[in-house]
Amino acid sequence: MKTKLTIAALSLLSVLSFGANAAAHQITSEQTQGMQSLGSISVSQIGSAPMDMRQELSQKATEKGASAYRVTEARTGDTWHATAELYK
Repeated sequence: MKTKLTIAALSLLSVLSFGANAAAHQITSEQTQGMQSLGSISVSQIGSAPMDMRQELSQKATEKGASAYRVTEARTGDTWHATAELYK
């Protein structure tokens, strides 16, 4: 019984970790060498934290089929805005 529970827990963790690894990640301009550009995205929010913007960029990039993104513009203040180039 304990073995089955351990196997089930490990299976669940592997599925969760695969989902986390599938998300697009931020890269530098040097890291874009040899990568294919897929276009750009932008996000805007009122009163959010920078981590919220990074999470939203990653989510949008993943939805567009990108494995990585490079932030090309970011503004802060009462409202946040960021634009990123997508790469595959």
